[in-house]
Amino acid sequence: MNRRKLLSLLGMSPALLAGAQMEAQQPKAAKSGKVAAAENAQFEALNPKGSPPPVKLIPMAPRLDSVHGKTIYLVDTGFMSGGVLLQQMQIWFNKNYPDVTVVFRKKAGSYMEDDPPLWKEIKEKGNAAIMAIGH
Repeated sequence: MNRRKLLSLLGMSPALLAGAQMEAQQPKAAKSGKVAAAENAQFEALNPKGSPPPVKLIPMAPRLDSVHGKTIYLVDTGFMSGGVLLQQMQIWFNKNYPDVTVVFRKKAGSYMEDDPPLWKEIKEKGNAAIMAIGH
């Protein structure tokens, strides 16, 4: 039986055998320097995800046992209608918890800017703060 018939029975193309024979017939000494260098080449790949910096965990602020007799600051950061929500919360606190002192403050600057005087006031005079930061 010839090779062509054998390969067709196995479902293979005769070109596979021809390619294998041609490669096998070439002696290793006949290979060009470029091919030999390519076979021995090493590549270094970098991870495209990179290395993120370690995450520093910040614990949550301690919670109040009760709001009775406490001072709560409502801080508007200037986000769309956040102040309106906080003013409605102030009305609710005054109606439902008359013994709670509610102080409404508008934070200076934009959302991303710091307001050290306000934070200092809240730490000195307040027991809790609710901020309307949006979304």
